[in-house]
Amino acid sequence: MTAGVYTGKHRREGALGAPGTAGMPGTAGTPDTPGTLGAPGVPAQGKPAWSKAGRLLAAQIVVIAKEPYPGRVKTRLTPPFTPVQAAELAAASLSDTLAAVAKTTVARRVVALEGTPGRWLPPGFDVIGQRGAGLDERIAWALVDARVTLPLPVVLIGMDTPQVTPGLLAAAAEPLVSRSADATFGMAEDGGFWLLGLREVDPDLILGVPMSQPDTGPKQLARLQQAGLRVTMLPELTDVDTIREAEHVAAVTPGSRFAACMARLREPAEQVIAAAP
Repeated sequence: MTAGVYTGKHRREGALGAPGTAGMPGTAGTPDTPGTLGAPGVPAQGKPAWSKAGRLLAAQIVVIAKEPYPGRVKTRLTPPFTPVQAAELAAASLSDTLAAVAKTTVARRVVALEGTPGRWLPPGFDVIGQRGAGLDERIAWALVDARVTLPLPVVLIGMDTPQVTPGLLAAAAEPLVSRSADATFGMAEDGGFWLLGLREVDPDLILGVPMSQPDTGPKQLARLQQAGLRVTMLPELTDVDTIREAEHVAAVTPGSRFAACMARLREPAEQVIAAAP
């Protein structure tokens, strides 16, 4: 499927490329009043997840994620963990993230996925494929592909903050829906960012921002501000990339899948650390 023509706030014309190999959701409905989603008016069969949402906060949340496959995720956790164990932690982090999104009263929930959906994917999510080379492109086009199929504000997060809560996600969506902000943004402790929300999506707000650098977060924020957007800031969170960060996040999320996975894996990992020269 080829997506429609982009006509966002920073208006530019031109057809978008195919958004990926995963299934794209159907044609969007139209909000009837600010802050709510009206009846989408689509056929009963093949309804995308958003069409069953009812009258909810008129925004959508996109989780940009990789299939938790050993050797492709959480590679900075090996050692002390094996690639299989690191993938288990990635799956737990992703599951906690999706659970928080599922409890957030937004109109639509999307996973922009690199890989194949697995048992970790709960019901109620639309799946779109990622496209682009670098992370800046993948983020930009995930935002565009969600927005072009449902013209509502978009909040994007990754799979590395299992401590995220429905309250934080609602706090990111509400200023966009009420039009009190043009963007919402959450810095990560390591200098990156864990959340980007946009009321209107323009890929030029993201493309070209150097990703995975110690100053990625400030540079992305500066890009938003230089475009004249009103930005509401969210609390800083810790991304899980290193063993120190994994231990910290597990400690602050007792009862989570991520904490349980860490507890199960911690003892063998500590033995490896103790044996290291």
